[in-house]
Amino acid sequence: QVQLVESGGGLVQPGGSLTLSCVASGFSVSSTEMRWYRQAPGKGRDFLGYITQYGDTRYLSSVKDRFTISRDNAQNTVYLQLNSLKPEDTAVYYCRRGVWGEFGQGTQVTVSS
Repeated sequence: QVQLVESGGGLVQPGGSLTLSCVASGFSVSSTEMRWYRQAPGKGRDFLGYITQYGDTRYLSSVKDRFTISRDNAQNTVYLQLNSLKPEDTAVYYCRRGVWGEFGQGTQVTVSS
């Protein structure tokens, strides 16, 4: 059974950093593309970036200088490092298996002073 569990969200001040985790079960994160999305209050779910099975990464242009996706195959976990956070980064963050796969339940990130 495929399952994705995100964690690591919380309240952070502007300019701060967080590392989000996505722990996968039922498949290997090293065998497929893994994606990150976010959904701000009252808005649709936006794609942020992905890491391929080969370790290549690609990002939405507006976040590529602040966000980094990485992977730990031994832990079967994908990470999203968020730096220089802004209030507009406030959202629920989700990971996803591939383009059409399952989402996790999400983790809330709130950026506020």
